[in-house]
Amino acid sequence: MPDFEPRIVAFACNWCSYAGADLAGVSRLQYPPNIRTIRVMCSGRVSPGHIIRAFEHGADGVFVSGCHINDCHYGFGNRWAEKQIEKTLKLVEMLGIEPDRLKLEWISASEGEKFATSIRTFVERIKELGRSPLQR
Repeated sequence: MPDFEPRIVAFACNWCSYAGADLAGVSRLQYPPNIRTIRVMCSGRVSPGHIIRAFEHGADGVFVSGCHINDCHYGFGNRWAEKQIEKTLKLVEMLGIEPDRLKLEWISASEGEKFATSIRTFVERIKELGRSPLQR
C-alpha cells in the first residue's frame, strides 16, 4: 500500500505532552500530518472506551501521551493511564487489532523533539501494519 496514509488519534495530557506537541510546532520540527491531537487534562482520563471508539471511528493507530512518571500534575494520573493501557491492550487483541497500534509515551513540555520523533516512529510502524482490521 504505497499511498496508504494512516489516521492517528493522539490523546495528549494538557500539562506536558500537549505542551511538548506545541513546542514541536513552534520549533518547526517535522512530523507527519496524520495525527489528530485531542487534549485531555490528564493521560489518566483516557479510558479504554475512548481508545476503542477511536478505532471504531476509523483510526489506524492511537497514541496516548502524558507526563513522566512522578511528574503528574494530579499525582498518580500517569500511573493510572499505564494500568488502563495494559487493560486496553488485552481488549484490542481480543478485537483482532494488533497491539502495536496502541502506544503509550511519556513526553514532558520541554521535549518537543521527543514528541516529533515519537510520532514519526509511530506513523511509520502503522504504515507497516497497514489499515486497521476494523476498517478493512
